Amino acid sequence: MAVPKPKEQRVEVLIDVQNLYYSARNLHHSKVNFAEVLKQAVAGRKLIRAFGYVVRTKTGEETPFFDALTKIGIETRVRDLQEWYGGAKKADWDVGIVIDAIRTASSLDVIVLVSGDGDFIALVEYLKNQGKRVEVMAFGKSTSSKLKEVADEFIDMDEQVGKFLLPGERGKDKLTKNQKNN
Repeated sequence: MAVPKPKEQRVEVLIDVQNLYYSARNLHHSKVNFAEVLKQAVAGRKLIRAFGYVVRTKTGEETPFFDALTKIGIETRVRDLQEWYGGAKKADWDVGIVIDAIRTASSLDVIVLVSGDGDFIALVEYLKNQGKRVEVMAFGKSTSSKLKEVADEFIDMDEQVGKFLLPGERGKDKLTKNQKNN
C-alpha cells in the first residue's frame, strides 16, 4: 500500500516525453496515458507546474498531441528535431530539463522526474542535496538502476501498466504470426 503524501507539498512534474514514448512503444507496443501520469505524479498534492519536453518535426504532425498535453495541464517545452546531412537526427532535452529543475527548485518541496534516463542521476543527487524530495516515475524495465537507487521514491509504471497506457492501444502495432506471413 502506498504511503499517503502530504497534501501541502508543492510539486513540479518534469516529463521526458520522448523517454516515456519510446519505453511504452518498445516494451508494451502502446501509447502513454499522460493524464494518468500527471495525476499519479501529483498524488493529491499542490501542483505548481508540469512541463512536458517534446520534439517538433518538420511535418508538424505532432501538434495535436502537444495541444492534448496542454489541455490536461502540461506546459510543453518544444525543441525542433535537428537533422544532419546523411540522415542523422537528434533531439535531446536533458540540459533543458536540468536547467528548469535547478531554476525552479527553490519554490518547491518535491520534483517528480518522469524519465528513466540515467543521465539525470547527477540532477537527482543535486536536488536532494538542496533539501528537495525527488521522485522518479518511469517504466521500470527501461529505467537506469542507479537512477532508481538515488531517488527518494521510484514509481514503477510497469507495476500498473494498464493505468499508464491508453486503452485499446496495447499491442495495436503487434502483428500476429498469421498477419506477418500473409
